[in-house]
Amino acid sequence: MSRGRRSLVLTAMMAAIAGLLGGWLGARYLPEVIPAESSLHDAVHHDLKLDARQEARLEVIEERFAVRRHELEAELREANRELATAIAQSKSYSPEVQAAVDHFHRAMGELQKETMLHVFEMRGVLTPAQAETFDRKVAEALTEDAR
Repeated sequence: MSRGRRSLVLTAMMAAIAGLLGGWLGARYLPEVIPAESSLHDAVHHDLKLDARQEARLEVIEERFAVRRHELEAELREANRELATAIAQSKSYSPEVQAAVDHFHRAMGELQKETMLHVFEMRGVLTPAQAETFDRKVAEALTEDAR
């Protein structure tokens, strides 16, 4: 095999490995953030018997969060692309790979922080009795995988 062809094959293999690693990181860490919000959404709208005013306030909160979540998820995808590129180019645990991993972790952490701020903002719309049920649902959602 010629040197150029070998280099091309190696680059393709490294890109595939980087893609798999990025997918694994996303699958490993994103479920910790997103299902809690999703199951909370269901609990809020189906279990808490909200009045029309609460529903209207929550709709505004949820629309605003959806925009922010979309931005942060795009940043996670960008961090995965950076990781794939860094792995393909350096072929070792280089400073570029570490920077891409750090970028992914920062974006993932920011998404989790924003999700928690969203959860507490939603909680602020609830009555004390609803908030008690909500708090229980939050704890259940966050510990679901631990069971």
